[in-house]
Amino acid sequence: MSIFSYHLVKKPFLSAIKELFSNPISKNTKGLIHSEYMTCMTLGSRVLSPSRFLLGQVAIFAQWENEQALENYLDKNKFGRTLAKGWHIRLAFMRGWGAISGFKLPKMKEELENASSPVVAVTIARMKPFEVPRFIRWGRPVEKLVRDHSGTLFSLASLRFPNIVSTFSIWKTEKEMTNMVHGHSAMSNQKDIQMP
Repeated sequence: MSIFSYHLVKKPFLSAIKELFSNPISKNTKGLIHSEYMTCMTLGSRVLSPSRFLLGQVAIFAQWENEQALENYLDKNKFGRTLAKGWHIRLAFMRGWGAISGFKLPKMKEELENASSPVVAVTIARMKPFEVPRFIRWGRPVEKLVRDHSGTLFSLASLRFPNIVSTFSIWKTEKEMTNMVHGHSAMSNQKDIQMP
């Protein structure tokens, strides 16, 4: 069964910018189904704020045929070894809304073994370039809600020019995540979550 991986790595500024326009993960990588290379953003900050874009911090969201394919890439590929020095998490597919070209959403869905286990939510949107600023501007209230929610352990956004916008969040439980999505959360204490 295929797996997904989400990687965070710090890169030199110029290298990070260059790789945004020439994805360093080859489409012909053995065992790779699809990947998106993005620059990290601070959730909820103003669209044109210097703090919005974290150009030296890179996020990669990828789908692999199996875990061995990911292991081989991290061990034997030059850029893979760079990723192996950063942080990453391996994900099984549980639920999805919509579709995006490149990724192949599995028909078989995983189930949580424990209802109190943490879960990860990844959103990704590909749109027309002129729609991106409006999307980010109108999405900021939701970004702030996710960032400040007492049920999140970590959250960030990412962008790939000219038209990919994504969010990544780790939640204490699936229930806290779905309550937020359906508007059933009661927030008492807000917090700021800083990028590592």
